[in-house]
Amino acid sequence: MTDTKLELPRPEHPRPDWERGDWLNLNGPWDFRFEAAAASERSAQAAGTNEAQPDAKSAGPDQGPPTSSSAAASDSSSASDTAPASAPASDTAPASAPARRLPEAAEFEARITVPFSWASPLSGWGRDEKGIGWYRRTVRWTPAAPGSLVFLRFGAVDYECDVWVNGVHAGSHRGGYGSFELDVTGSWRTEADNEIVVRAEDLDGAWQARGKQGYGEIRGIWQPVWLEGRAQTFVRSAKFETAIDGTVEAVLRIEADQAGEALLQLDFGPDAAASEKLQLAPGANEARVRFTVREPRLWSPDAPHLYEGELTLTSLAGEDRISTYFGIREIGAEAFGERSYKWITLNGKPVYLNGTLDQSYHKTGYFTYPTDEEMREEIYLMKRLGLNFVRIHIKPEEPRKLYWADKLGILVMEDMPCFWGNPDERARAAYESEARETIERDWNHPSIFSWVMFNETWGLKTDAGAVSTTGDAGQRQLYLPETQAWVRRCYRWAKEMDPTRLVEDNSPCNGDHVETDLNTWHFYVNGYGKLREHVEHVVAGTHPGSELNYIGGNKQADAPLMNSECGNVWGIEGGAGDSDLAWHYRYMLNEFRRHDKLCGFVFTEFRDVTNEFNGYYRLDGSAKDFGYDGVLPGMSLRDLHAADFIVVDEPPCRTVEAGSEAEVKLLRSSYSDAHHGRTLTLQWELAHDRDGARTIRESGEVELGWDGYGVAELQPLRVTMPHEDAVAVLGLRLVDEKGEVVSRNFTTFDVRGSSGSRPLAASVPVADTAERSFEPAWTAIGGQKLNGGRAGSFAYDIVLPDAERLPLLSEVEIRFEAGSKRLLAHHVEGQSQAANVDFMHGDRADAENNANTHFMTGEDKHASQVDVLVDGERIAAFVLPDDPADARGILSWHYQESDRRLSEAGSYGWLCRAQVPARLVAKLDRKRGLRLELRAGEGGLSLYGRDAGRYPVAIEAICR
Repeated sequence: MTDTKLELPRPEHPRPDWERGDWLNLNGPWDFRFEAAAASERSAQAAGTNEAQPDAKSAGPDQGPPTSSSAAASDSSSASDTAPASAPASDTAPASAPARRLPEAAEFEARITVPFSWASPLSGWGRDEKGIGWYRRTVRWTPAAPGSLVFLRFGAVDYECDVWVNGVHAGSHRGGYGSFELDVTGSWRTEADNEIVVRAEDLDGAWQARGKQGYGEIRGIWQPVWLEGRAQTFVRSAKFETAIDGTVEAVLRIEADQAGEALLQLDFGPDAAASEKLQLAPGANEARVRFTVREPRLWSPDAPHLYEGELTLTSLAGEDRISTYFGIREIGAEAFGERSYKWITLNGKPVYLNGTLDQSYHKTGYFTYPTDEEMREEIYLMKRLGLNFVRIHIKPEEPRKLYWADKLGILVMEDMPCFWGNPDERARAAYESEARETIERDWNHPSIFSWVMFNETWGLKTDAGAVSTTGDAGQRQLYLPETQAWVRRCYRWAKEMDPTRLVEDNSPCNGDHVETDLNTWHFYVNGYGKLREHVEHVVAGTHPGSELNYIGGNKQADAPLMNSECGNVWGIEGGAGDSDLAWHYRYMLNEFRRHDKLCGFVFTEFRDVTNEFNGYYRLDGSAKDFGYDGVLPGMSLRDLHAADFIVVDEPPCRTVEAGSEAEVKLLRSSYSDAHHGRTLTLQWELAHDRDGARTIRESGEVELGWDGYGVAELQPLRVTMPHEDAVAVLGLRLVDEKGEVVSRNFTTFDVRGSSGSRPLAASVPVADTAERSFEPAWTAIGGQKLNGGRAGSFAYDIVLPDAERLPLLSEVEIRFEAGSKRLLAHHVEGQSQAANVDFMHGDRADAENNANTHFMTGEDKHASQVDVLVDGERIAAFVLPDDPADARGILSWHYQESDRRLSEAGSYGWLCRAQVPARLVAKLDRKRGLRLELRAGEGGLSLYGRDAGRYPVAIEAICR
């Protein structure tokens, strides 16, 4: 667990992309005083001041977004100022500091831990209240070099911020996500204590660019704070523009205290170095240095090479040395071959984007991670799944986490934060300022390949009267033409500011693009047939001139098509709760890879959050078990994310007759040239498992000439089914010339015999009990599954074959499929999910209350024990390790009655086999019937019928 009492949380440098050696970390305990929103408004009126600064008139991004009124409104330490000419070229202090009495030291009644939002548990204050937070810190620090400038730097403060040093107003900043810095040299005492006071006001204005803070509000200081010493002539920012031929151009902004000559040196290794003499004028200067890296090592998720080194500026004022880095890579969109559409490219080659949506939320730090190690692990946990891409949702990411994306190698699509009110001038101005700060700050990260300006038209609908949520296409008319024009200007401004990346105007779920580099769309559709139909509709309607997915008479050009949100969390009435993802995920990815036009997807989402339980991982970081290895040995999520892949162009499961022949259509999908021009082998096997032993029915190999990008048909396979009831699995392995598996896939069959049961198997349906004592007890999956909560028993009267069919009864084996039963709140009458939960704003939701919840298999197990009694005598006991649900629950998915509701989908148990002792069989030979009782303790009991679970068995007595 994270230690909330650490004296110096987050001790590492916050900006490894722009790091000076002379710095002091100011994280840790600060004095704190809070004024609730109502009190702060009364205080403002009494003082005759306006707490909220006057509305800033929006000039529109085509004229350059407005800067804030800070002394250094944006942290441009890692990017040059590329806004259009009318935007201010340098930061200036406000004309007049707010006339405001600062609290005395004794008035700070609490302590708070920086850099955590005052609403978060890790702050030590932990109250989610809007209002004003006052921070106070006393520090003594002297820069290493005499005569250095002293800068006070803030990662981010939400929302209106004023700073005083030793009672002198140092500057202001507006915006919740942008970094900023203040030159405090004039008021800093190098040989004495210094008092820093920060006033942060967060009133949740409808015009504020807040993003999706409902999961956990970022209030006040929520990113690191530090002091930094600099020479009086220093490099304010550097922007690296790279090309895959090794050409690098560094564009630098330099602040000089006086005119004179300076030497600029760039040292990123023996093959990546340059130096240039500069003639500087007083004030702001721009310098461009161009050099070529010999035999460049390109950055990609597979090989994330960084050129790490230093910039050094030597002048009469001294030396300014900054550690930084860049990656050589190019992002683009190109058409290949005869195609009329484009694919997304990385370094000139197509790249298929296997991605996930990251809310970037921590349960105790909210949007602030407690440690650097946890940020690194976030990227690692994505990569271990075979993902190569992440969409950071409705917020700019912390620079330190972006560093790990650069270092470990994962592509990033970074969203701008939205506002939730009307798109009026005040909201537009606030948004434009934050967008500018984000692009400037994060420009140099090679991992970022795309900027997303808006999401699902949130904040873009006028007088909507309600939060704009997924699927509200009926409100499209509220997205006014003038707002669409503003969004177009935002897109074009971002393209002008950063032509090296793809820019998306709006990541839509209601078909409302206006102009974009990426033609993406969102969907949440459950059910194989419906999903297949939806994806085919989108692909068929994607071509130049089509109005599909666009609004206001705008039409598609040739922008690459990709999905930017998908999953089954919202495709189910009331939300999917915490349920199996594996079944839906596999057939969805198969459908994506069927289509040559599709360049990738964003699965919702990386981790569970406060009201969505559809992550690869739970919020605490524990992994979910997708169960693929239990269907096809060796298979994992990574196989579904392979660049070279065999598509099964079939439903996830088909019902077929025993002994019949089935045709399986296959496709090849390649988005890597790693194996082009070579021969790969498709190894296949048809296996079934009915009695707990895996049997291979038939197998074969097909050699495939593997050449060219995209999707192409393969010869279908024809396989013969087992001659008895079984769940059959056709497993596929794509193998290279060395025998190493490139990727795996499978499809399944419910094989039904002529009688539907085994010869000499006396059986009863699971719901046909003679007695039951569980409270509660209920059925699921159309009556094919029987559940008992807590302790109790189910009893069955089973009629055995008569003497005419089986003259001598010599053996009886009891067989059934069973799991434990985790009793959830929604199983108890009267407990269900509240209807008025505001999902979009992160209202807390207990998964147990959701009627669709049956917890997906994970690290947390729920065990039980079942005793087997025949005619009152205990003959066996089985430990049931869990109450699982994943891809192994094939029959529980195949026989779901509704695509819009889940009935313990994907759940399954263990095959239990108990031999009846001979002395009891002697009695049964005469009686030709038995009473079977299955008795469980407090862990409960689930019993699966023929059409549920993993095995096609009912409650059976196998007689010999």
